[in-house]
Amino acid sequence: QVQLVESGGGLVQAGGSLRLSCVASGRFFSINAMNWYRQAPGKQRELVASISSGGSTNYADSVKGRFTISRNNAKNTMFLQMNSLKPEDTAVYYCNADSFVSLDVGVVNYWGRGTQVTVSS
Repeated sequence: QVQLVESGGGLVQAGGSLRLSCVASGRFFSINAMNWYRQAPGKQRELVASISSGGSTNYADSVKGRFTISRNNAKNTMFLQMNSLKPEDTAVYYCNADSFVSLDVGVVNYWGRGTQVTVSS
């Protein structure tokens, strides 16, 4: 019912920047909280940043001051501006969102397929 598609990943040198985007499409009443997660090889998936429908944000300590999460509710889009990238930021970045799908279905959590971010030293 809801599709999340990430874009903007790629290869960048340490100290560089990337901007990730996530677009939600499909049939739903609203997109509520949206999140960026990441998973590095051999590691568990971790929460990077969250943003509520009202714009309140939270960040993992490892990215505070370097990453900025934002969203455009009118376009059902979320962004992650990543600055001062480090090799340890290398991971697959996933978009995650809670969507109020319908009165019958209620709120459902969805995942995108991910976009690779690679930071070279």
